Amino acid sequence: MQRQATLAYRALRLWAVPLLHALFRIRVDGRELIPTDRPYVLIANHLNWLDSFAILASFPPEPRIHFLGDTTILVTRKVQWALVKSVGGFIPVNRQARPDTVLFHHANQCLQRGGVIAIYPEGNYGSKEGEVMPFKKGFAHFAVDNQVPVLPVALSGMQDLWLRKRVRLIVGTPIESTGHSVDSLVALAETRMRALVPPYDDPGGPKPLRHRLTHLF
Repeated sequence: MQRQATLAYRALRLWAVPLLHALFRIRVDGRELIPTDRPYVLIANHLNWLDSFAILASFPPEPRIHFLGDTTILVTRKVQWALVKSVGGFIPVNRQARPDTVLFHHANQCLQRGGVIAIYPEGNYGSKEGEVMPFKKGFAHFAVDNQVPVLPVALSGMQDLWLRKRVRLIVGTPIESTGHSVDSLVALAETRMRALVPPYDDPGGPKPLRHRLTHLF
């Protein structure tokens, strides 16, 4: 079963990744900073539906990235999350559970088995390009509890989309969780992310399929 899932995952990447690069011009800065030999928690600012797909298309297939997804949102974005689940991994989040013990169990298992957890610490889409909203603490709990680093990834240009638009992923230096409390790690990661997210200027010019691509999911 695991072998079949892995083969399906790799097969889907063969067409999904080129398709994404055909739609958008994706630039990655700091690719050499991506850990390839250990688990980690990936954090990114959140702008639009493209965020998760751009990360999956730009990062190595292994260690496999698992996204956290709100189960209430899955109901309204079934196609989007079906694709994310197929190309990457998926861990459901129940925001009504306090605490969500099932989430922590699956997240810890993922990291202990060498996987990657991807989280948007802002919790929701940001209101404006180039700005970062205050972080929630979940990602820091995962990192501290499992003694894995946090990898900050700044996303830019993904809030408003059109055909062949240039978008950017800026990978920051991994933040080691050793010696940090949850609160100190949240504060440091938020500071690093604010420094990493670049100012945004609308490039102007023609914007084909703007409305359709911006609101695709």
